[in-house]
Amino acid sequence: MIQRQTNDHSSLLKRLIYPSAPVRAVLDTDTFNEIDDQFALTYALLHPEQLALEAVYAAPFLNSRSESPADGMQKSLGEIRRILELVPASERIGVFGGSEGFLCDSHDGLPVCDASKDLIERSKQSNEPLYVISIGAPTNIANALLQDPTLRERVVIVWLGGNPIANSDAREFNLYQDLKASRILFESGAPLILVPCKQVAELLMTTIPELRKCLDRSSPIGEYLLSIAQEYIGVTPGASRPIWDLAAVALLVHPEWFESVIVSSPQISDDLHWIETEGRHPIRVVTYLKRDPIIHSFFAKLSQGTKEYENSHEYKTVSNQREAEGDSLGGAT
Repeated sequence: MIQRQTNDHSSLLKRLIYPSAPVRAVLDTDTFNEIDDQFALTYALLHPEQLALEAVYAAPFLNSRSESPADGMQKSLGEIRRILELVPASERIGVFGGSEGFLCDSHDGLPVCDASKDLIERSKQSNEPLYVISIGAPTNIANALLQDPTLRERVVIVWLGGNPIANSDAREFNLYQDLKASRILFESGAPLILVPCKQVAELLMTTIPELRKCLDRSSPIGEYLLSIAQEYIGVTPGASRPIWDLAAVALLVHPEWFESVIVSSPQISDDLHWIETEGRHPIRVVTYLKRDPIIHSFFAKLSQGTKEYENSHEYKTVSNQREAEGDSLGGAT
């Protein structure tokens, strides 16, 4: 376990103040795990004036959509590349594979993966802090902190994981998948902004009717997001789903839509409960977000892209193909 160093809390508090745009950022994501990571990555790509996204890292995950952490990471790597192909002007962003296992499953530590290596090196390229947005198990980030503990002086970590500290129960997918890595985030002394899932990120609910209205034929990325949402959420009347991971990205784009508090960095028990503390280094914890402006800003950005898409050669080609298909099937002309 990484040994937490004694830091100047006033300096750390300054780095926990929400930044002025634009900020340098990387995104660490288990992209194939659900569908919300794809929305979050798209949101980041649609806001280059506020978020200078430099690289995307694939995080490991293990659930019904993967056979192993390594398989989950590889599937996420493919999904990242798929999203980048669908969003214009994203070809300059680096894409790096992450760890093939979890720190909590290793007694001797993990090999330094490409994502961790890039994070360490990229953090040295500017005097401005590098914002690390993590929306999966924080294995890649924790591994980098183990390899270079001074990394904490050059980054600010925004992690979507766990649940509100006041609720005591910390059990949540991103946190319990790699408990050792999650603990390192709270022990390292790095500036950390925690976005809890229950009662905070879960406020970002949407439905298939809403997505159909706002995404259908909007653009290649809009159509793709709708297709995976329909497959994942289903079309049962009344069904809804949180787009959890939007919260971590939107926080850096529009911090005015979030409420938060500064607390002493908690610990995590073996049975996945928060242990509140006093006197440890401070972290910022989000307590509330405004759902409607976040969702609206996402659709509005896609709408801007729709106008550009409709004027493109690609859109006209697709439209002509659809008209021809309609004619061949006896559809209206």
